[in-house]
Amino acid sequence: MQYSIKLNAVNNPEKSVKAFATVTFGDCFKVTNIAVVEGKENQPFVSMPSFKTKERTEHNEPVYKDVCNPITSEFRKELYDDILSLYGEMEQSGKTEVSRVAENAGEPEFRVAVTPFEREGSNIRGLARIYFEDSFVVSNVSVIQGKEKEFVAMPSYMVKQNGKEGKIQYQDVCFPVTKEFREKLYDALMDCYKQEKEKAMNQGMEQAASQSYARAENRQPDRELPFR
Repeated sequence: MQYSIKLNAVNNPEKSVKAFATVTFGDCFKVTNIAVVEGKENQPFVSMPSFKTKERTEHNEPVYKDVCNPITSEFRKELYDDILSLYGEMEQSGKTEVSRVAENAGEPEFRVAVTPFEREGSNIRGLARIYFEDSFVVSNVSVIQGKEKEFVAMPSYMVKQNGKEGKIQYQDVCFPVTKEFREKLYDALMDCYKQEKEKAMNQGMEQAASQSYARAENRQPDRELPFR
């Protein structure tokens, strides 16, 4: 899979995060907030964007899960090595921004998976994943019930507590770059959501009918009824 990388330095020596990388798959899907972190013995490593869950460790520490990540060891090594190599160039050159542009980058192949989801008090109607060439997955994609219709929401993080009109503002972590790919991706997500929702409804009806039939079979009359 072809991808471009842009790296921006973090100008704070006290921070363990030394740079943030943005990776663009093909020329149409961008992943931001990939961190280059200084680990033990000043060895840098790559950390994918993550979110804090409600889970806790045995030491009562919060559990974080990746928003997106490589799903094969081969692609993980390739991607992380390229990011760290570019970070090495940044360190040697003293530049605050460096990049590597993929040549002849086309649209990557992808597939989607959606699970219908409903919870009282929530406007989330589905949870989805996007798989790029079976090498990289984007999780935490949602189907949201809006005022007039359902729509796709990409994983995001809060950037302002009090933004315009006093509302909280969010910024997408991963998102389509071009209008054409956005329409293609979102259409695929909504089509998959509708198919899975219809399948779940049909399975629910079949299960309800089966349970009703089983109850009728097991029901015994209180007394014998006379036949005419």
